[in-house]
Order: sequence, then structure tokens, then C-alpha cells
Amino acid sequence: MAGVELEPVRLVGADGAPSAHQRYSRDLPPETLSWLYETMVVTRDLDTEFVHLQRQGELALYASCHGQEAAQVGATACLRKTDWLFPQYREIGAFLLRGISPAQLAAVWRGAWHGGLGFTAKCCAPISIPIGTQGLHAVGAAMAAQRLGENSVTAVFLGDGATSEGDVHEAMNLAALYQVPCVFFVQNNQWAISVPVERQVAGPSIAHRAAGYGMPGVRVDGNDVLACFAVMAEAAERARAGNGPTLIEAVTYRLGPHTTSDDPGRYRDQSQVDRWRAFDPIPRYRAYLQGAGVWTERLEDRVTARSKRLRAELRDAVVGAPDVDVAEVFDTVYHDITPDLAEQRDRLLAEVAKEA
Repeated sequence: MAGVELEPVRLVGADGAPSAHQRYSRDLPPETLSWLYETMVVTRDLDTEFVHLQRQGELALYASCHGQEAAQVGATACLRKTDWLFPQYREIGAFLLRGISPAQLAAVWRGAWHGGLGFTAKCCAPISIPIGTQGLHAVGAAMAAQRLGENSVTAVFLGDGATSEGDVHEAMNLAALYQVPCVFFVQNNQWAISVPVERQVAGPSIAHRAAGYGMPGVRVDGNDVLACFAVMAEAAERARAGNGPTLIEAVTYRLGPHTTSDDPGRYRDQSQVDRWRAFDPIPRYRAYLQGAGVWTERLEDRVTARSKRLRAELRDAVVGAPDVDVAEVFDTVYHDITPDLAEQRDRLLAEVAKEA
């Protein structure tokens, strides 16, 4: 098995100029290039709106994807609509590409029990808050597809911190042993909440771990949407052809806090954030499109109009919406509620009544 290159695959330089990389092609139709740009910009604008709504008390919590748009959009855009996505909690771009509405996402962050409804109709698993558990779900789905003779691939989105979890080790080991059609896409945003990646990985990189499982590993510039598109497309076709899983490490950076409950200023230096901001994926890709003659004022107007419409839809779905009935989370676990759950529900309702 070929070794992992420590230098990430890069098709677009930080200045927007094409890189000298030759193995992967950046030759996509103009409409596809425009579509990627549109999705990245709308993703960021929606992300900003979600943060504002949480700060205004309309959402319980929110995990921003600011700075990671290229990774998730590039990795999803190349897949078929019948390929299954197993996300963590930052993949707005992936959800957007699958046609999952901002209102559906808002229901999750409002704490509604039904927040995952409608996701599976788009071949997308609900958001996974427990770290790494979706890896096992993705491998199980890939094994099922394999046994049913389906020509689909599962793609699981993980953070760098998730690779320290036992569930992810088990998932990768099982996937490689059974050569299942699954791609592990790790967004290495340099921080597992407040723990830097160098305190999580003793080896050269996360992608280097692939050799221990017996699968290919690839490092890709996670702020380069075309590189993420190309690397994921290759891994998906490899899986579809029956050649097993791939581990992709997308090297990116979390420009914002871990969640809206986090203060990153307590554990990281602003100078590091500023260095990474120079690699911001959106202006970088816009410069590439300008150089290629694809970006136009008309494209920008179209993107702005769509962004404005979706942000309005999000606000309409959230602002003034009725509070969630807290009892529902207990009443919908089993057909008949268990005595333990009934006791927990009654205790919670009694506490809520005291605060009313």
C-alpha cells in the first residue's frame, strides 16, 4: 500500500491560482464550479444566521462550521444522491446539498425531539452529537448495502477529536476487514474543543493511521473545495468498485468557537486564527473563479438572492415558534413508557412548574 504524503493535496493555492498538482483534475464544467461557490457562500451566510439566532435566545446551542465550508461542500457535491451521509453536527453545506431545509436544521438546535425527521428521505442520517458513534452506523449501513448488492457508498464525517474515540477505531477496523464501501472523511480543524491536534496524534498525521487498518489514507487541503471534491470522488469510486474504504484527512481550521457555549480565546492565540484566516476557502475560491473567467456579477447576485431567501426562511421558522414540549422526549422513546422514564418525566415537569 502506498504511503501517505504529508503535504496535503492542493489544486488551488492560497492566492486562488491553480497549483502545480497533476494527479487530480480540476477540470469541472463552469456550472459545477459556480454551484460549488454558491453552496459555500450560502452555507456561511446560514451559519452566521444560526449563530445570531442562538445569541438571541432562539436556539439552545449551535456548532459553527465557519472556515470549513470547502471541506464539507467539496466532499458531498461529488457523491450520488443515493450515497448515504453520516454527519456529525457542523455539516450545513452537506445538508444544503441534500435539500434539507434550514427549518429542519433549526428544529435540531431548538432541541425538538423530531429534529431528525426528513433527513433519511434524503439519504442522510440525523445529526450525531455523541462523538464518533456515527462511524459505526456508517459501516453498518455500508455492510448492509454490500450484502444487498446496492451500488451505494456511505460517507461519514468526523472531527479530529473523534479519531481518539474507540467507536471510530472499531468502525475503521471493521470497514477494512470486510472491505465495505465507506469513506471516512475527517475534518481536522486543529482543535477538539480546547485540545490541539498535536496532543491527540503522536504520528505524522491522522491520515497515516490508515496503514494500520489496511486502507489508503489521503491528506487534502480542507480549505480547497476542488481538492476535496477530487479526493472524495476518487475514494467513492474506489469503494463503489468493491475495493474497500479510504481515510481522508481534510486539513482545515475552525475559525469560530467549538460551539456557542465555548470561548476559544481562553485556549488559543489570536495570531494563529489570523494566520489561518488568510487561507479562508471562500475568497480563495472566488479568486480562482475570477481567474478562470467563471465568476460574474450575475453569479454573485444569484448567490446573494438565494442566501437572503434561505436566511429569511430560517428566521420565519424559528422566531416566535412555540416552545418545545419537554415531555415529548420521554413519551416517544418506547410505545409504552417505562416506569423509570415516567418517573424522570414527572420529576422534570415538577421542576418546570416551579419556574413557571
